[in-house]
Amino acid sequence: MRIPIIASINASINNGSSVGDWTMFAKLVQNAGADALELNIYYIPTNTNLPAGEVEQTYVNILKAVKAEVTIPVAVKLSPFFTNFANMAKRLSDAGANGLVMFNRFYQPDIDLETLEVKPNILLSTPMAMRVPLRWIAILYGRLSASLAATSGIHRAPDVLKMLMAGADVTMLCSTLIRHGVGHIKVIESELVAWMEEHEYESVSQLKGSLSQKNCPAPSAFERAQYMRAISNYTVS
Repeated sequence: MRIPIIASINASINNGSSVGDWTMFAKLVQNAGADALELNIYYIPTNTNLPAGEVEQTYVNILKAVKAEVTIPVAVKLSPFFTNFANMAKRLSDAGANGLVMFNRFYQPDIDLETLEVKPNILLSTPMAMRVPLRWIAILYGRLSASLAATSGIHRAPDVLKMLMAGADVTMLCSTLIRHGVGHIKVIESELVAWMEEHEYESVSQLKGSLSQKNCPAPSAFERAQYMRAISNYTVS
């Protein structure tokens, strides 16, 4: 069985406008044989005079420039930090993104109190991290032409099942494989198959989107953010 290779690139963004490095690397990875490309746009704007609209347009400009240079499918990996993420997702889908990967996890800096230096601090994800992509995939399912990929916080078969039911086309694993090794994929797959057989699902397509905002019994639940309503139903496990 041939496994498709998806190359992920993260190039520089100078003053929020540079696209040259992105197109250069995109062409290089396509020529190297990649089957698809992920644009991992890891961008933290710090210019206090840079309007939000220009930041958003930078993403669209990078995508359009890369799409003009390559023929393989292109996905965009995003952070959730947009004023209207639904609109940003639609803009990228309309601009030609074949897929959207949700979400990027920024590595937050830490301070070493002994050396008094700022240092990187890499923390592996926990299952709690999947709540944000779960919500947005469920909201966007059926509204965009782009495929939806879920990443961050997916550690076990139940996590995969939830993402598929929300509407994900793909679920991605990283932290759990660092913790348990690549062989953990087989564990997740076998547990996924066992659950589907027990609950009489015949295919993944039957699962996909079944509990998205479009199809679930209480679609407004994906838009609620009231802490008091949530905490009133909390029980200690």
